[in-house]
Amino acid sequence: MDDFKSYSNAKKAPENGGSSAGTAGDAALNNTVEMAKIISAAMNGKSTAQIMQTIISEAERGKREGRLSNADLDNFYAALSPVLDGYKKRKLKEVIARLKAI
Repeated sequence: MDDFKSYSNAKKAPENGGSSAGTAGDAALNNTVEMAKIISAAMNGKSTAQIMQTIISEAERGKREGRLSNADLDNFYAALSPVLDGYKKRKLKEVIARLKAI
């Protein structure tokens, strides 16, 4: 395995003539990876404060438009919090609470 993409592509090939049950999951994964690349390129060279403001404003808009639920926010926190230190985890929790209040 040279990189994550080659691992993902290798996973798609069914063995023993079986069907590939993970195709939909692989497509979602590929979409997520592509979205991450686009977001990374858009945020390149911006400060942490600029990135945070962009994320918060987009989340606020999504919440007001009904595209972002409290469950989505909880899932985001649960996925991201294990990799954050204490200060960043508390800050994220504050932001999530603020977004839930909208």
